[in-house]
Order: sequence, then C-alpha cells, then structure tokens
Amino acid sequence: MSRPSLLRPALLSTATLAALIAAPAGVRAQAPATPAAAAPAPTAPAPEIGQAAPDFTLAWADASGTRATPVSLAAQKGKVVVVAFYPKDRTTGCTAELTKFRDEFDTLFGKDVVVLPISADSVATHTDWAKEMKFPFALVSDPQLTAADAYGSHVAGRPTSGRTVFVIGKDGTIAWRDLRFNALNEGAYQALAAAVAKARGS
Repeated sequence: MSRPSLLRPALLSTATLAALIAAPAGVRAQAPATPAAAAPAPTAPAPEIGQAAPDFTLAWADASGTRATPVSLAAQKGKVVVVAFYPKDRTTGCTAELTKFRDEFDTLFGKDVVVLPISADSVATHTDWAKEMKFPFALVSDPQLTAADAYGSHVAGRPTSGRTVFVIGKDGTIAWRDLRFNALNEGAYQALAAAVAKARGS
C-alpha cells in the first residue's frame, strides 16, 4: 500500500471532526430534554365549600407593630372573613395582590369584611412592609405554617404557603375558595369580589 493511502483515514477523521465542531448547535446530537417538574402540591387537602373553616390563633401586625392580642378566626364568627395565604412579603405577586386589596378595598370587600392576609413571614417583617405599603389591614404571621397546613396551603417541600384565597361566611363555613389565585389576573379579583358580595348577602 502506498504512503498516501496510509494517511487518508487520518485525514478523513480530522476533516470529519472539524465538520462536527463547525456544525450549528441545532444539527449536533443533543441529550434528551429533562421533563419539566410538576408544580409542588400542597401537603394536605383544602377544606371544601360548606365545611367549617379551620380555626387558628396567630400573631399579627400592622404599620404600628404587633397587635397586643393574637387574631383568632373563631372570634370573627358573624362576620365575612377573607383568608388569603401568600408566599412572601415584598415579592412580585404578593405585592401585586395586597396592593390590589389596599387600593380597591371597598370595591372588593367592604368595610364590614375582615381581611386576613397570611404568610410565614415574621411580625417584624410584616410591620415594616405594612408601614411601607400603608396597608389598611394587619398581616398575619404563620411561621410554623400551622394555618397553611389546615387550609391545604402549605406547599410540599417548601417553608412557604401557596397563593390561596378563602371566603368564610358569617356562619363560619367555607363559602368560596380559589386554590390557585392568580394575583396578576383581573378576573380572579372579580370572582373574589362576587363571592364576598354573595357571602355578605348584598
């Protein structure tokens, strides 16, 4: 065999390698894509419409600081109550949600409705945020996520609650719920306002 023939395989291999390196990324062989992870599920089922709303007693704070007496859901019986679990103070969705509650409080709820936004944040963090945002309601602190657990709002594997909203009627039962409340969707607020109006009997 002649010397050029002996060199040809090596030359071909080098050329092939160069072509592969120069090929567009979309042409090269790619590893199979990893399937997207499913959204984390709550750790427990949420109470159904018509069921008694789980009671809780937790510390809460407004712009002036921690309120002297913890808030008890049982003490609110006879009033329409909106329990709104949210992930964390000052985050985008939570700011949008509670700002909407603040700016359209009378339209969404009415002066006789008790609004209880709840997250795992401390009362100190709540105080700072309430002062900064001038919220007309106190923020409830659920650091152990006991209330979130009772309402099926504790996201599995995370030290936080999901964004869920419950309307509790004057009789203390769940009148309406949204287990995936979309803080950036106007329709979600319209549905909430309608549920509150129905619970108020107006």
